[in-house]
Amino acid sequence: MTRIGIVGEFGRETRVAATPVTVRQLAELGYNIVVEKGAGELSSFLDNAYAAAGATIVGADEAWGSDIVLRINPPTEEEIGRLTDGATLIGMLSPALRPELVEALAARPITALALDAVPRISRAQAMDVLSSMANIAGYRAVIEATHEFGRFFTGQITAAGKVPPAKVLVAGAGVAGLAAIGAASSLGAIVRATDPRPEVADQVKSIGGVYLKVEVEEVMTSADGYAKATSEAYNRRAAEIYSEQARDVDIIITTALIPGRPAPKLLTAEDVAEMRPGSVIVDMAAGQGGNVEGSVAGERVVTDNGVVILGYTDLPARLPAQASQLYGTNLLNLLKLLTKEKDGQLRIDFEDVVQRSVTVVRNGEKTWPPPPVQVSAAPPAQAQAPHAGGSAADTAKKTGLSPAGKAGLIAAGMAMLFGINAVAPAPLPQHFTVLLLSIVIGFYVIGKVHHALHTPLMSVTNAISGIIVVGALLQITSGNTFMQIMAAVAVLLASINIFGGFAVTRRMLAMFSRGNRADG
Repeated sequence: MTRIGIVGEFGRETRVAATPVTVRQLAELGYNIVVEKGAGELSSFLDNAYAAAGATIVGADEAWGSDIVLRINPPTEEEIGRLTDGATLIGMLSPALRPELVEALAARPITALALDAVPRISRAQAMDVLSSMANIAGYRAVIEATHEFGRFFTGQITAAGKVPPAKVLVAGAGVAGLAAIGAASSLGAIVRATDPRPEVADQVKSIGGVYLKVEVEEVMTSADGYAKATSEAYNRRAAEIYSEQARDVDIIITTALIPGRPAPKLLTAEDVAEMRPGSVIVDMAAGQGGNVEGSVAGERVVTDNGVVILGYTDLPARLPAQASQLYGTNLLNLLKLLTKEKDGQLRIDFEDVVQRSVTVVRNGEKTWPPPPVQVSAAPPAQAQAPHAGGSAADTAKKTGLSPAGKAGLIAAGMAMLFGINAVAPAPLPQHFTVLLLSIVIGFYVIGKVHHALHTPLMSVTNAISGIIVVGALLQITSGNTFMQIMAAVAVLLASINIFGGFAVTRRMLAMFSRGNRADG
């Protein structure tokens, strides 16, 4: 039976690659699980909890000698040497930033999978460890800023005087940025956000933020789900906005990262010098050079004018239990993909874009970088004016039916209805008429409800349910007892679907209606 080893981390890392919950699920895939003694203690997962989940507690050497080794951080040269020939290592390897690690892994007859190289496509979301950790990091960045900030986030009016709300600027509205916006907004702060991708404006607004648009001609798009480098024009205008905001806000959280490249500089030393004493900056990109001039990776810095700059690189590890659970679930989902037969045998299929993308080394052969993955469609091409020489058929295809043509189709449909009713035996004409009336009423009564009141998908399903309700109501007065019972059941079930749909939509709208505060 293939053995999976959960090994301990080193340094300041408090997370662990698997929790008792995920260990139990890994065992259901047919694997034998061993856990290094004390590997989960810093995450509050004790050895007896792993043992109760079906794992065996072993020493470090035995865990590293497993067929499959799960961990979080990239291994050291010494740890690579502890792997057995033919073993598979899975973790966050950052292959784009660590070419020397890729070479060291390829020097051994092993397989290495980088969990942080999962492509950002829909079916791979359950394995996207970068998003999971960024979500935690964004939330924790706000908590760290709250700890350093000397005032309330929310505004208050008390007998002792008025307390203004804190003003927060979030640079970058990716996963981490949106998590920070949501956390700061829920604490009562006025939150503003910038991002080169205009499509995130609605997301920022929906969780209580104000989107600050950088007015330039270029439109940012991303084909792989990650941020891209911006143009000179954008950078100039963005720098002006950051300078303006630095003089006004109390807290700045920067999240801008470009995979495989140093973090872009967003705030200069002059911008920091313009901030008020006691202000806080959390530079979440400090580990890759930093978005803020003067930030130091892993350190807390206080400037001459009293601004606190936090360059912590271990924000997810500051919520170790939650981070370990999410990371372990991402790992579990990857192993489910690699063990479809649930027989404890890991199989890598390079025809699968997800498996190909995460594979850095396969049996000692370097497979990094993988072929590029297109995850978003290109913008639709602008419609071109028809050429003067175009045919009449081409023009008809582009312009669609004329009003006269539509009227002709309606007339033909009515004539067909009357023709069927004229020759069809009873009670077919009655049933046919009921069906058509049900479709018309259901479509116009429910299908035409504005999508601001419910989602397009719910609009269609409710329209279908409306057709069922109308048809069943017309049949409920039938003299046949069986027909009456079936009609009543149909009305009940369709009504549950309609009213339940609107109830769910109401809750969704209530969730997104927070944060429409005036920016004062």
